[in-house]
Amino acid sequence: MANLVENPKARFNYEIQETLEAGIELLGFEVKALKGKQGSLEGAYVIVRGGEAYAVNIFIPPYQENNTPGDYEPRRNRRLLLKKDEIAKLANVETSGGKGSGGLTIVPIAIYNKSDLIKVSVAIVRGKKKYDKRETTKKRETDREVRRVMKNS
Repeated sequence: MANLVENPKARFNYEIQETLEAGIELLGFEVKALKGKQGSLEGAYVIVRGGEAYAVNIFIPPYQENNTPGDYEPRRNRRLLLKKDEIAKLANVETSGGKGSGGLTIVPIAIYNKSDLIKVSVAIVRGKKKYDKRETTKKRETDREVRRVMKNS
């Protein structure tokens, strides 16, 4: 399970409540681009419409610019392949979102290989406050300092 694309700021900006594994509907040249570690999950999120889940704003550039269809949109909505109960769970999170409901949202964390399939790790998250982000940064720096001291001694 090698990560092809990761969302680097997801663990910093959000507190992860629960993760799900989903398949994703891609075109052939998008698969090639992802296997070449091209693409970005920054600013991506998941919506549920009509009993289906869609990943919105995932950027996958064309693998070969000259061989891509002229109407290709790199940030198009891509359908996620989930079971009905998983989609229902995501729909409940989405409908309960908003003011005073806990501020939960759904974001893709990583796209990776699992045998011959391409999977997306989707997380139900809550946004961190500014002071929580400061705590995360402080903890990371102290851990780094401890590792540096242990390495030198």
